[in-house]
Amino acid sequence: MKKRIASFFSFIETRKRMVCVCLIVLCIPHWWLYADVSDKYRKLAQQAGVTYGADAEKRILAWRKLVSESKALPITEQLALVNNFFNQMDFVDDMQLWGKEDYWATPIEFLGMRAGDCEDFTIAKYFTLRELGVPDDKLRLVYVKALTLNQHHMVLAYYHKPTSVPVLLDNLDKELKPASKRNDLLPIYSFNAENLWLSKEKGRGVLVGGSSRLSLWTDLNNRFNTMTN
Repeated sequence: MKKRIASFFSFIETRKRMVCVCLIVLCIPHWWLYADVSDKYRKLAQQAGVTYGADAEKRILAWRKLVSESKALPITEQLALVNNFFNQMDFVDDMQLWGKEDYWATPIEFLGMRAGDCEDFTIAKYFTLRELGVPDDKLRLVYVKALTLNQHHMVLAYYHKPTSVPVLLDNLDKELKPASKRNDLLPIYSFNAENLWLSKEKGRGVLVGGSSRLSLWTDLNNRFNTMTN
């Protein structure tokens, strides 16, 4: 089992080096970015351009391009592409960005501002991997304490199998790593679209109810649904 896990993570690192990350470069022509983007997201990108500036439109189009071109890729490449794409954004705390102590931005808002805090990085990666067809039961948004920084933080966990050590997608340590190699993180709770778990020392945590108990999560989903429907 340990050999299979080690092999899996080794494969991730090998494939990651081979992946061509979809960089957000301002000189990319609009006609290329618009290819394979649905009318709904073209309109959303144009609206974002009006709200946040022309570069925001390009960022959202680049995101949609990444989604359309990554659906057939192996999961290892999808994880690396999505992690690297969103890790290009800048870290800015909610008070400075939104004038609130805690605000969970939609992927549109995050890309529009080209900035956000750890929750925004994690949420954008989660929604994108779900769009790429990754089952919800393989993903968890994990609220942790970053021990080195002595502050709360959020990462995205991908479970290859229910009993496997998850891969963590993080904006602090940008390299994909198994959770077993992130001794700097102390899990507190985790959730996905349906469920909420309290973390424990070993295992995947104790189920304590639905993720709808998290008001910030419910508010985020309502805003995103309004934007995209």
